[in-house]
Amino acid sequence: MAAFDPWAPAFLADPYPAYAELRSRGRVHYYEPTDQWLVPRHADVSALLRDRRLGRTYQHRFTHEDFGRTAPPAAHEPFHTLNDHGMLDLEPPDHTRIRRLVSKAFTPRTVEQLKPYVSQLAGELVDGLVQRGGGDLLTDVAEPLPVAVIAEMLGIPESDRAPLRPWSADICGMYELSPSEETAAKAVRASVEFSDYLLELIAARRKEPGDDLVSGLIAAHDEGDRLTEQEMISTCVLLLNAGHEATVNATVNGWWALFRHPEQLAALRADHSLIPSAVEELMRYDTPLQLFERWVLDDIEIDGTTVPRGAEIAMLFGSANHDPDVFTDPDRLDLTRKDNPHISFSAGIHYCIGAPLARIELAASMGALLERAPTLSLAAEPVRKPNFVIRGLEGLSVEVR
Repeated sequence: MAAFDPWAPAFLADPYPAYAELRSRGRVHYYEPTDQWLVPRHADVSALLRDRRLGRTYQHRFTHEDFGRTAPPAAHEPFHTLNDHGMLDLEPPDHTRIRRLVSKAFTPRTVEQLKPYVSQLAGELVDGLVQRGGGDLLTDVAEPLPVAVIAEMLGIPESDRAPLRPWSADICGMYELSPSEETAAKAVRASVEFSDYLLELIAARRKEPGDDLVSGLIAAHDEGDRLTEQEMISTCVLLLNAGHEATVNATVNGWWALFRHPEQLAALRADHSLIPSAVEELMRYDTPLQLFERWVLDDIEIDGTTVPRGAEIAMLFGSANHDPDVFTDPDRLDLTRKDNPHISFSAGIHYCIGAPLARIELAASMGALLERAPTLSLAAEPVRKPNFVIRGLEGLSVEVR
């Protein structure tokens, strides 16, 4: 367990050797610093994501006291109100009802219709990068593309979009292990500001519906069921946060991996038909979401070890995506990999509803960079963000000659 240290710079730079050690030592490990049970193998992670004895929340069945847990501090309430009404942190029947209603507005057809807009925007962003002779791939392409796309879907005017990424970053800070009070204060402030903004937007769309996702969420109904105002707010925040955080980090993690594997980058530049498999492989190779937590609602047994009710399980996505029992030569980047059942988008009832959109965005930005910036190269060694759960870079400096 000494190798697993989610706060150590060396581990954050490359956690995959530590994962290999965890997998070799067993299927489940208790980690005292975070009071969690770590699950590193693909088969177990995949099965547990579908196991109804685990839950993203326990409050549909237990009080905090009954579950042996302490209620969050009252000062954190705005964050938890926002977070706890989103699909990602709900269990059936609420999760089923909300996901069904959201799916009525967030349809495959809606996503498919966005393709021309995504492609055009990706091209414009890359053109700007080329004209400047390079820049920061994160702030110039990776961030603005998915933020603009989800904001366009939600119907957020361009003039209102500047705070979206900072709000998201501050809220997502709470998903790291053992967040500080400073992190919590930022998340609470962002939760209040974002919620207040969305309240106004929803009120405006109620008066004048448009052809956007917020209007669709207001209109969505099924057998008398409708989303409450809080559920709509939480859904919009979840779609924005989840709808761009993974895409941003998958983009910069992916290009950093390509720069470190020039033979793979050369193959991709020579054959753009590899883009779909490259997107999947890069998400597997350096997973943007490294860990996903679940509460144990009923005792479960993993490899002879009983994990009791009230415990928290940390499923290590990054480790599962490098499991040699599933992936041939898992530490090798192979853009032609055919059998690639990575779990970067989770699985089970909480499978990412935005996965098709993320794939469209990743393919569009990759295609635009390959076509319009064929000489793209690394300008400076990037700095890894000091985060574990959401894995990304502070920036990725590139040049185009």
